[in-house]
Amino acid sequence: MPPALAPFPWTDLFIILALVLLNGVFAMSELAIVSSRRGRLQAMAKDGKAGAQTAIDLASEPGRFLSTVQIGITLIGILAGAYSGSSLGGPVGDRLVRFGIEPELSQTLGFALVIIVTTYASLVVGELVPKQFALRNPERIAVLVAIPMRWLAVATAPLVWLLDKTSALIFRLLRMSRESQSRVTAEELHILVSEATRSGVIEESERAIISGVVRLADRPVREVMTPRTEVDWVEASASPNEIREKLLESPHTRLPVAEESIDNIIGVVQARDIVSALFEGRSLDLTTLMREAPVIPDQLDAMDALEALRESDVPMALVHDEYGHFEGIMTPLDLLIAVAGEFVSDQDEGTDPAFVQREDGSWLFSGSHSADNMAEKLGFDLSDDRDYATVAGFSLSVLKHLPTVGEYFEQDGWRFEIVDMDGRKIDKLLVTRLEDEED
Repeated sequence: MPPALAPFPWTDLFIILALVLLNGVFAMSELAIVSSRRGRLQAMAKDGKAGAQTAIDLASEPGRFLSTVQIGITLIGILAGAYSGSSLGGPVGDRLVRFGIEPELSQTLGFALVIIVTTYASLVVGELVPKQFALRNPERIAVLVAIPMRWLAVATAPLVWLLDKTSALIFRLLRMSRESQSRVTAEELHILVSEATRSGVIEESERAIISGVVRLADRPVREVMTPRTEVDWVEASASPNEIREKLLESPHTRLPVAEESIDNIIGVVQARDIVSALFEGRSLDLTTLMREAPVIPDQLDAMDALEALRESDVPMALVHDEYGHFEGIMTPLDLLIAVAGEFVSDQDEGTDPAFVQREDGSWLFSGSHSADNMAEKLGFDLSDDRDYATVAGFSLSVLKHLPTVGEYFEQDGWRFEIVDMDGRKIDKLLVTRLEDEED
């Protein structure tokens, strides 16, 4: 008859489980604070949430914080492994003897079994599950654990300082910076917005506007302006009848005033100023009624051009190139079109739309349409160092010559065919997916 077994050390088992859970708290704290979004933490701190500012401070010094967490995880891991083997290895081995295993072998197997189970529990309960909790709501957890982590950092300050300086030394030897590159790029923002659209967080129309605003910040004025070939203007010495005819012909309420040619613009006149002069019985002298418009370079950022329009006497800017040649005009409507797309009410009667998707999936684009918008609809990226702004400019950059009707080229899985030329200007392109053509 085998000897009676000693009672199982349940207290030791609970102590080991507590150590594993404490290890999970450290692992959860580490991932929560590191992955928390600073903007949300700042909003919580502004609302007076306790621990939010402490979480921001810990995240701003990742070296010290990670050293603090690693001290806790390492000490708990060593303690849990050693304590579990010494306190549970023997009792588990004694119970294995009852299965007919030799006493010496049962002690070895009992120790190994305890270590394996403890390691497994540490991986699941002490690492994987807490980290998944942290990823689900990092800011909320970071706020809860920030203050205890700060206390631990103070308590272990000398050891934290040693570990932090050692890791910094290694980074210097490797000629690397410990500062994390956490800035969000425009491309990453586009991806985030697309993901939010697919998940239903934002609507497709909202996504299009957000993408348009992001693109606008990186686009020069020449890509969103009204080109000089499409600018309506009035002669400075025009008679009242000529002014009346010009206003009736043009859909615009503001017209540049030039002397002899559009290259010599001297100001901008507004239709309401002309009407006011007529009602008051004053003479229609355009040089008196016109207002001064700012001159901006064509490489100026579109957002900087918006500031110039805000400060101007008239919401219109004259765009010139580096040689001083007039290139076009910029108005608030041009910026709005760049963000939200063209408006039917602003198109001349009888003018074809800038783009149309046909029933077979192909697209018909106007040569003057934005190349950025075309690339977004077709699903490919344009070069960052491009020197064109329109679909026609994109075509010329690929063909390297002035095309003829019927000529085509292939790019990024699409076939671009020139279907109409307006003199020396590409007027219309038919864009078809190559896979559809093969079918």
